[in-house]
Amino acid sequence: MPDRAAPAATGDELPALRPARGGGPYNTAMALGRLGVPTAFCSRVSTDGFGEALLSRLRKDRVDTALVQRGPEPTTLAVASIGADGSAGFGFYVQGTADRLFALPPALPEGTTALSLGTCSLVLEPGASAYEALLRREAGRGVFTALDPNIRTGLIPDADAYRARFRGWLPYVGLLKLSIEDARWLAGSGDAPAESDAAVEAAIREWAAAGPGAVVCTHGGDGLSVLCQDGSRWSVPGERVEIVDTIGAGDTVNAALLHRLAAHDALSAPALAKLGEAAWRDVLGFAARAAAITCSRAGAEPPYAAELA
Repeated sequence: MPDRAAPAATGDELPALRPARGGGPYNTAMALGRLGVPTAFCSRVSTDGFGEALLSRLRKDRVDTALVQRGPEPTTLAVASIGADGSAGFGFYVQGTADRLFALPPALPEGTTALSLGTCSLVLEPGASAYEALLRREAGRGVFTALDPNIRTGLIPDADAYRARFRGWLPYVGLLKLSIEDARWLAGSGDAPAESDAAVEAAIREWAAAGPGAVVCTHGGDGLSVLCQDGSRWSVPGERVEIVDTIGAGDTVNAALLHRLAAHDALSAPALAKLGEAAWRDVLGFAARAAAITCSRAGAEPPYAAELA
C-alpha cells in the first residue's frame, strides 16, 4: 500500500502524505475487475487496517479474494514522490511484511485462463521463490502467463543475479510487458542500464526468442510497441492527457492487454502467434487509452469499462 507523497513543501515543513491502496499485481487485479473481467487476487495480505482496506477495495471492484493468504505481519509501504512531470519515485518499507511470506498455493482453480505476475513480489524472498514456482507450475498446466518485471532497483541487491533469474523465467512466460526504462536496465550490466538503442533492441529480440509469444514495451507518452516471436513489430502512439501522476499506469496496461487479448481469443501461444497487425493495433490502442485515463487522476485509479466504451 503506497503512501503517495504530495509535492515537496517549502521551508521546514514536511510534505503531506495521503494513504492510497496499491502495489503492481494488486493494481492489475483491480484494473481487470473494473474492466468486468472475472478476476481473483492471489497473494498474502496483512490482517492490519491497511490489509483490510486493500481487500475491501478489491471486493468493491468484484475481485475474488478467496485465494488471499492472511498474516499478522505489517503491510508493505511504498512512499511515492511525484516529479514535476507526474513521474513517481518510490521508497519501500518491506522488512518483515506480510506479502513477503506468500506460500505456494494449491493448483489454481479449473477454468483459470491467465496468470499475471511481476514487480516486487518476484524480488523479495521467501515469497519470490513461491511466486516463481507458481509461474512455472501454472505455465506447465497450460495457463497463459504474463510477466511485468517493473524494476525497482532499490530492492534488488545483486543486479546481474536478478537479470539471470529474469532470463530463467522467460520460457514460462506467454506475454512479457515492460517499460522502455526497465528494458534498458535489464539489457545492461551491474547497476548500469544499456546505453545504446541497439543494445536494448538486441536484448528485446533475445527475450522474445526465449519463450514469450510477444514482448510489449511501453514508451511513456510515446505509446506502446510489440515485438512478436516471428519478428513482426507494430506500435501505436500514446493518448494525450493532462498528467496528474503516472502511478498505476503500467499496471493498467497489464490489465488492458489481458482484457483485449481475451476479446480476440488470444490467451494461448498458438492464438497469440496468429494475431496480425489490425488485432495488435486494437490491443495496444486499448491499453494506451486505459493508461491515459489512469495518468489523468491521482494514484492508481484504473478506468472502468464504461469509461473505455
